[in-house]
Amino acid sequence: MLTYLTLILCCQLIGEFFVTWSGLPVPGPVCGMVLLFVGLLIKGGIPDDLSMVADTLLRHLSLLFVPAGVGVLLHVGLLEEDWLPVSAALIVSTLLTIAVTAFVMAWLSRNTTPQEKQG
Repeated sequence: MLTYLTLILCCQLIGEFFVTWSGLPVPGPVCGMVLLFVGLLIKGGIPDDLSMVADTLLRHLSLLFVPAGVGVLLHVGLLEEDWLPVSAALIVSTLLTIAVTAFVMAWLSRNTTPQEKQG
């Protein structure tokens, strides 16, 4: 279990290094997640222990938002100054996410065979 937790954290670290080195405007953990995904594709599946570690992390995901919440409260003065652009960005990004999700679901639903739809 510790081996796979180390693997996840190493993928995140490599992603951080790659983003810092390349200057890509993408979060390092996202690049690390892509690296892990490619590794799992090459391996051909998800090992049971890795699945167990990932499930444990997902079960306790809400705890990982505590530092972000503290950071927001720490900088609430900045939010008071720029509430309009922040609110607009939140609303527009939420609506775009909903729209893209709906289009992808519609496209995927159209491209399934009748046997796949029945389950």
